[in-house]
Amino acid sequence: MTSEAQLDKYRVEGTKVRVVRDALEINDVTGIVVAWDETTVLIRRPNRRVVKLDRSYRILPVTEPRPILDDAAIEAAADD
Repeated sequence: MTSEAQLDKYRVEGTKVRVVRDALEINDVTGIVVAWDETTVLIRRPNRRVVKLDRSYRILPVTEPRPILDDAAIEAAADD
């Protein structure tokens, strides 16, 4: 789970982030961090729609390369 400090840094700087939900890149959500609580994070997508996602997903800046995930890695991350 991404820390409060990291999410705040992304929000204040307006960093465009990628939320990796599974092994398929097409299912990634990109946008800007708007708000969060203990279990969820709100991401504003480029089309201005806001998406509410679980904080257990991996959240990275778009500028970083996308991690290669397999099903076992996804299940392990969801258990954390």
